[in-house]
Amino acid sequence: MTKKVHHIIHIPTFDEADQINEALSKYGNLKSDGRPTLIMTAPELVEKVIGVSKNAMITSAHIWTPWFSLFGSKSGFNSIEDCYQDQSKHIFSLETGLSSDPVMNWRLSALDKITLLSNSDSHSPNPWRLGREANVFDLDKITFKEIYDAIKNKDKSKFLFTIETDPNYGKYHFDGHRNCGTSLTPEQSKKTSGICPMCGKKLTIGVLNRLEELADRPEGYVPKDAIPFKTLLPLYEIISSVTGTNALYSKKVLVENDKLIEKFGNELNVLLNVSREELLKVTNDKLTDAIIRAREGRIKYIAGYDGEYGKAVFDDQEYKKLKQKQDARMSSQKSLRDFGSVV
Repeated sequence: MTKKVHHIIHIPTFDEADQINEALSKYGNLKSDGRPTLIMTAPELVEKVIGVSKNAMITSAHIWTPWFSLFGSKSGFNSIEDCYQDQSKHIFSLETGLSSDPVMNWRLSALDKITLLSNSDSHSPNPWRLGREANVFDLDKITFKEIYDAIKNKDKSKFLFTIETDPNYGKYHFDGHRNCGTSLTPEQSKKTSGICPMCGKKLTIGVLNRLEELADRPEGYVPKDAIPFKTLLPLYEIISSVTGTNALYSKKVLVENDKLIEKFGNELNVLLNVSREELLKVTNDKLTDAIIRAREGRIKYIAGYDGEYGKAVFDDQEYKKLKQKQDARMSSQKSLRDFGSVV
């Protein structure tokens, strides 16, 4: 069975980056795309990188998504040690990914020794998604060593918090089958034995289900040295949701987005700090309310599944209608077993 794990590698110098590229080029074509495939195991990757740069930071990416991850339902690994074997000693940071947040990861006691990072996709074609997940530091000097030490030592005086999207917004939070529009909670999925009730094929088991399988702590547990986090949505996507503009690129949304950023300096300032009164001087009531709701964690979501992003809903009545529609669709789906079609 081929096991695939995505990694993020941080290197102190360009010279060491060149040396690592040379070493890894023997295992695959580094120019093939933005995420080259290397024919080597995770321990071999770590050993090669550390062999060149002993201060390299190797982070396992989006650790819960079904494919290409450490703990995903398709990964075949149940622990850091399963994946990295004798090289586990070099792994001190993991990335939560869109479909999980620190609260979920805190349910695994084995991760107490790990620093949780939150990063956005640098390969996304949509620039407004840069920074939708981020790590916030307060450093004396911005150097590789300062950042490295803050992460490795889980220094809460320097590593202040991460910025996360709500896990429901991620593409793999619930179990599901995209082709059939089937989205199931872990409890519902269990009742179907992980089989799509529409077509009888296996569901893609999502992050929440996989977490329940491996967790050894109850919901709500907080480790004593945990790095805090804030849950946000990109400003562009808040505007898009509020205006009902569903296109990936909209000039109308971008104009409103840029107007707020020009006035208040940067996107995170708008999302985290600018008061309701100041926002109302620049934009309308509806968008102002949406920004404040996002800041206060009062957005509701229809959870993502099997590669489909979740949907952020800012209106309680709209959410109620969407949820009722979804529940009605799922309750009306007849299992193929009812017709003797699945054996």
